[in-house]
Amino acid sequence: MLRDDLRTLWTEPRPPDAPARVWRDWALLAASLGAVVLEATLRENVVWRPVALVFGVWLCLLPLWRRTRPLAMVTLGFGSVILLQLVSLVAATREPVGLDTGMVVLVLVYALPRWGSGREIVLGSAVILTAFVLGVVADDLPAAEQVGGFVFLWLPGLIGAVVRFWGTARERQLEQVRSREREQLARELHDTVAHHVSAMVISAQAGRVLAGTDPSAAVEALEGVEEEGARTLEEMRAMVAALRDRGAGAELAPPAGVADLERLVRTPGGRLRVDLGLDGELDTLPPAVDAAVYRIVQESVTNAMRHAVDATEVVVRVTAERHTVRVSVRDNGHRTGRGRAGYGLTGLRERATLLGGTLRAGPGADQGWHVEAELPRGRTESGAHPRPRR
Repeated sequence: MLRDDLRTLWTEPRPPDAPARVWRDWALLAASLGAVVLEATLRENVVWRPVALVFGVWLCLLPLWRRTRPLAMVTLGFGSVILLQLVSLVAATREPVGLDTGMVVLVLVYALPRWGSGREIVLGSAVILTAFVLGVVADDLPAAEQVGGFVFLWLPGLIGAVVRFWGTARERQLEQVRSREREQLARELHDTVAHHVSAMVISAQAGRVLAGTDPSAAVEALEGVEEEGARTLEEMRAMVAALRDRGAGAELAPPAGVADLERLVRTPGGRLRVDLGLDGELDTLPPAVDAAVYRIVQESVTNAMRHAVDATEVVVRVTAERHTVRVSVRDNGHRTGRGRAGYGLTGLRERATLLGGTLRAGPGADQGWHVEAELPRGRTESGAHPRPRR
């Protein structure tokens, strides 16, 4: 068991998309360099002042590469500490060489488990532990101070490991949301195909019966088969990337769509008034787009009901253009930053992306929360059947 855990740790890859540098890195560099200069200038008992100053500047520069080269920076930083400790032991200096601002290396301790691979974490921890043991031997500290120093040294590493675990867990949850949305799309694809194939079978049977007595009616039946087949192929192409849960049951009822929005926004019990506006030719949307519009409005209105602060109204607009369908949902509550972009919106973005569209969500310029989506309309020729109003 322990061997398997160690092997798993050793083969753990680095977290993806580690940023090279952000503004905080430059702020940390400026603050640490200023502290080094002040300490080297004002502190009286600095041993080998020029060496200590150069060493302090060196340690301040290393955090700039802590995310992209965590092991290398730990090795350079704590390797320098080890070298300086050995020189101090050989020279028998009255005080340790170096500045207190050298504690900036604790940032490297944090970065090692946060951004390093498993192999880098193990090797870097060995370097850090060597520097700690050598420092304890050189300073001859009491046992209590040794324990306190050990905890102080490794606490940033523990925080880095927790942050990494939290980020990994959140990414896993987001991936589960995206997977569920793909499965839902696949179920809708199955339902659509089953509906169209059933209609094709019925039309083909009718054409066979009428072929001998009414050839024109048989031709019309064959045209219906052709039309249904074209629509079925279109829906399959639109969602071919979706993965289906084989254990899920199939339903022949079509999913909710634009025709159900009026019933959705008039559901009793809501604390907000919903202003629904539908514009354009919305009766001939492909079922996948039709269902996506409904889901976007449903999730956005539900979020407004739950989270909009002091809101009184939600404005919903669905506009069908020649090639696209635009959905806009806005509430008039107070601005709350980015806190309402949860897993539901992640699933909607995944759905919109699979259909070839886009979805944006965030606080409005003046007030409330805005959700804007643009979906490709797909096939809109006269051969498309309008969805029945329910």
